[in-house]
Amino acid sequence: MNMHSPLNATVRNDIELRHVTVRYGWRLALEDVSFDVPHGSFCGIIGPNGSGKTTLIRTVLGLIEPVSGNVLVFGRDPSELGAERSRIGYVPQHAGIDFTFPLRVIDAVMTGLYGKRGPFRKHVSDHRGAALAALKRVEMDTLAKRPISELSGGQRQRLLIARALVHEPTLLILDEPTSALDHRAGEGLYEWLHRLNDLDGITVLLVSHDMGVVSRYVDTIACLNTRLVAHGRPSEVITGGTLESMYGCGAVLFGHGEMPHMVVEESPHRNDEGHGP
Repeated sequence: MNMHSPLNATVRNDIELRHVTVRYGWRLALEDVSFDVPHGSFCGIIGPNGSGKTTLIRTVLGLIEPVSGNVLVFGRDPSELGAERSRIGYVPQHAGIDFTFPLRVIDAVMTGLYGKRGPFRKHVSDHRGAALAALKRVEMDTLAKRPISELSGGQRQRLLIARALVHEPTLLILDEPTSALDHRAGEGLYEWLHRLNDLDGITVLLVSHDMGVVSRYVDTIACLNTRLVAHGRPSEVITGGTLESMYGCGAVLFGHGEMPHMVVEESPHRNDEGHGP
């Protein structure tokens, strides 16, 4: 199993993690994690509940400081990004929008510009144009004037991505973007993210539970279980040994199509990290 990125070593890395360890008090959340996310790549992070996936994302964003090790984003410590922080688009696991609120789609997308114009300044034409451009990138510009309460689950997720794209980031980070979607809508979202990465060259870092689907779209996968179990191309790292290391003996790998699938009975002792700190 390759513990380093298999992509061209000369490619600039948007994210670098070196021996990163994170604790919540006495609880170890990440231990000695090292891998890179090259510019323009599509990287997936998979692992069982409580394995450190969301913690890793928060550490990359500078919301959590590791107890040891180093994180670099665009070659800098996340706390020192300054204006370059606008190059990051982030879609959290839980939406920061109340979809029952009487708000139009375009206005919801423009909330992603609050950091640039402040929440109480009047919307100006260039911000509206930026919002329309972001909606076009997610193929929702025809819904700009629709109330957000009328959107489907998949459309809501694309709206959240448009809000993250409105300031034209070069790095897009998503935490479980398909958790509230059915299988068909989730697979459609992955396909759309793949096109965004392929056509626009945006670096995508994606946390997901859906290993079978996400494996078809990403360049590399980081397999977490507090430690980095494996990192590399899906066809190289998604093996029975990797799954056993992540999920225990309850993981069963079986072949079907180009990528393997699995059935998992997770340990009852793991906590869902979505409910943790």
